[in-house]
Amino acid sequence: MSTSRVRAGAATATREACAEERVAARVGRTLEAVFDAVAEIRAETADLLTRVVAEGRVPASADLAALRPGLHLRLGREELVSGAGFVAAPGLLADVPAWLEWWQCTARGDVRPLLLDLDPRQSAYSDYTHWDWFALPRATGLRAVAGPYVDYLCSDEYSLTLSAPVRVAGRFAGVAAADVYLRHFESAVLPLLRELPAPAHLVNARGRVAASTDPAHLAGSLTRGPDFSAVLDLGRPRTHGGSHLLPCRGIPLILVVTAA
Repeated sequence: MSTSRVRAGAATATREACAEERVAARVGRTLEAVFDAVAEIRAETADLLTRVVAEGRVPASADLAALRPGLHLRLGREELVSGAGFVAAPGLLADVPAWLEWWQCTARGDVRPLLLDLDPRQSAYSDYTHWDWFALPRATGLRAVAGPYVDYLCSDEYSLTLSAPVRVAGRFAGVAAADVYLRHFESAVLPLLRELPAPAHLVNARGRVAASTDPAHLAGSLTRGPDFSAVLDLGRPRTHGGSHLLPCRGIPLILVVTAA
């Protein structure tokens, strides 16, 4: 092969790598605004619970009503957010075994509370601790992207849930979280993925596909093989089986670009 062809091939590879990094960064910015809202909910919840504990009381579900003005504000402000709130760790509150201080937007643009029966004797939703949006932040201490999945708990919509742990006095108290309908997320990121010359998809830490232009990896399916958690921990691109894996600039999603 001639030197000129080698140089041309290297230049093409460099352009493609730069394009992949730009797309990964732009995907990251798309969800960073949602994570900013989650961080605000997390801080307000931690402050509220800390004040209650300082008063010598065990928090109760009524105390969490103080979060509502901020939740309503963020639901009106963040275009991608369809629901938001705080989900208490079992045993945190004095008056109920479990609680979701959760509010969501209706199709008409109103904000309403999510009302669930959390009685373990008669509700299938009483134990929410196994859901990824709760279990991952509890286990890792880090923020997480769960889904996409059919959100039977809140909306019956195919959704992503972005969450972060809330800690009070070193103790895990629950998670701050926000829902994003998958159709809205895809509208935001699929145009970015289509800018790439090769098929691409986005996966979370467990390999669940969040959006895709690759017919071999449909949204909602699992991508197996790479250790995606390790890629996120490493924080820089790597190659696996010829595919390029790029963390999306600080959020727990990975851009996977399939080898040509």
